[in-house]
Amino acid sequence: MLEEIFNECETKMQGAIEHMQREFKTLRTGKVTTSVLDNVKIDYYGTPTPLDQVGSVIATDATTIVVNPWEKNLLGDIESAIQAANIGVNPNNDGDVIKLFFPPMTVEQRQEAVKQMKGMGEKAKVSIRNDRRDANDKIKKLEKDKEITQDDSKSAQDNVQKITDKYIAKVDGILKDKEAEILKV
Repeated sequence: MLEEIFNECETKMQGAIEHMQREFKTLRTGKVTTSVLDNVKIDYYGTPTPLDQVGSVIATDATTIVVNPWEKNLLGDIESAIQAANIGVNPNNDGDVIKLFFPPMTVEQRQEAVKQMKGMGEKAKVSIRNDRRDANDKIKKLEKDKEITQDDSKSAQDNVQKITDKYIAKVDGILKDKEAEILKV
């Protein structure tokens, strides 16, 4: 019973870390990646559709992304969606493809990206702490229902705290690595 609580707690905490890392992909670091367009959707026959499902999205070099739609009539819709997404550049439509030219990041932009990244990390830590609270509540309920002893409850809560500390340390390590990557010029 306690083992199930520990496993569920770890699974949820790992999920918080994975979510944080998915959010990181939307941040711009020194080299531009196509993931900055992950949240851009266009209206494709009445359905909000990600860009990579209506054309190819390629980072041709460190500062350029090219969007080549499979249907040329979508160029205007894609251009509008990118402008609405406010990703920091204006799309250049040459009638065939859309090119996005990202200027090199300034020191201020890098610091702002680090600030956003730390906010994402803090959200992950809050989520991990909420998972700890949920697990401890389940343990206390077992103790209250006399399914486990007070000593078992105490040692189980200590174990949950160790799991929490492990995942908080993981978040801190990931944040430190990502900060170094962003600030690297």
